[in-house]
Amino acid sequence: MPRIAGTSGARISKPSAAPAGATIAIYSVKGGVGKTTLAANLAWFAASLSGHRALLWDLDAAGGSGFLYGLEPKDSRLAEDVLLGERPPSRLIRKTSCSGVDVLPADESIRALDARLVRIGKRKRLARMTAQLAADYDRILLDCPPVMNELSAQVVRAADLVIVPLPPSPLSSRAFDLVLREIAGNTKRHPPILPVISMLDMRRALHRQVQEEHPNWPAIPYASVVEQCAVRQQPVGAIAPRSPAARQFAMLWHAIEMKLAGRG
Repeated sequence: MPRIAGTSGARISKPSAAPAGATIAIYSVKGGVGKTTLAANLAWFAASLSGHRALLWDLDAAGGSGFLYGLEPKDSRLAEDVLLGERPPSRLIRKTSCSGVDVLPADESIRALDARLVRIGKRKRLARMTAQLAADYDRILLDCPPVMNELSAQVVRAADLVIVPLPPSPLSSRAFDLVLREIAGNTKRHPPILPVISMLDMRRALHRQVQEEHPNWPAIPYASVVEQCAVRQQPVGAIAPRSPAARQFAMLWHAIEMKLAGRG
């Protein structure tokens, strides 16, 4: 296992109260916030630091999560069928080169998924599917599209924790407020929410100000090694395990496990 800077090469122990088969949604109503990069990296850290079996479920038709693990899309349109219960998830799940990480990829068929979910009236379809997948996976990470519709409503009903990536900007603050309203409007008892400052550049005054205003929010730096994830199609922990970015991802994963255990 790659040694992560600041962790002495040791795995982060699983908190005893952390639920088995927890579903973690990485969600924002705003695009371009680093959502897919965050989801793909967290799946790797779930497996590498906590020893979990992790499933990265891509719900965004752009299919970025599979790409970041070097998985080329197959010539099929089955992702919608899986979500509609017409095919088993095992038909699409693919193993990655990273031990413990599988991907349930997206394809263009889910572009019209929202309308079909509304028509069939199954408001907890995604929650039931993640509960079934929890028999095989310790952590299920949902890479969510930047939408406010029936699919996003199903995401927040299924999630045990919602991660909201927020680049330091006034628009991100507005997007966070929209996420809070979306969650509150679609759940009776909403899941815990963990805002994460993404693409933090401490050379910029606004970024420093945002971090000073929210010192307890985890932060992922704007760094070339994070951009290299897309170029090399591997997570930060695999390509640069001793980098500051890898250390921040490890700290974020520990914060997530603490949240799931009810101690964060």
